[in-house]
Amino acid sequence: MSIRVVLGEDNVLVREGVRALLDSYDDVEVVGVAEDAPSLLQAAEAHMPDVVVTDIRMPPGAGDEGIRAAARLRETHPKVGVVVLSQFADPEYALALLERGSEGRGYLLKERVHDLDQLAGAIADVAAGGSAVDSKVVESLVAASSKRAESPLEALTPREREVLEHMASGKNNAATASALVVTEQSVEKYVHSIFQKLGLTWQSDVHRRVKAVLLYLSEQRREG
Repeated sequence: MSIRVVLGEDNVLVREGVRALLDSYDDVEVVGVAEDAPSLLQAAEAHMPDVVVTDIRMPPGAGDEGIRAAARLRETHPKVGVVVLSQFADPEYALALLERGSEGRGYLLKERVHDLDQLAGAIADVAAGGSAVDSKVVESLVAASSKRAESPLEALTPREREVLEHMASGKNNAATASALVVTEQSVEKYVHSIFQKLGLTWQSDVHRRVKAVLLYLSEQRREG
């Protein structure tokens, strides 16, 4: 079955270009379009798509409406995936998108849009409940997190990597403890150790968790 998509983009030329691109892909069906954030949420409500593909900046504020829409959909329709298209490689925008979990969320640079396979691949990953983060964004985060040639994840123990893997799937500490059959207090200790080894101890808990997940995803991308 085709992946049903609602597309949000205020620039009519870009919107129709992306729509035509997606329509050319057999496994994707564009079921609705929107030119501002309110109509994007209305279209998502009306069509109940598998994935919303949206520009990061849309009317009325031309700020971070795409990310706000993703947060709203997480509350109202958690099974609807969101791929945000952005011209910003700064990791902070991706961090904001993933604050409430990485599952069913994607962040792709607009310069990739012409690459149908990459765009469709991100949509497919997100539709399946996974995540997709542009490699340039991940590279920026890795560069900012460590000057070392090796992956900062190499310092983690096998158990810490297991905990991080569950974090990347969107599980909280309680769910991770249940999956690993350990106490929640033990998971908290592992998480604290992960943050220390990745040099994330000074940041807020939300950003520490999301940055750790992004580092994990970057390694999975390289290994894949």
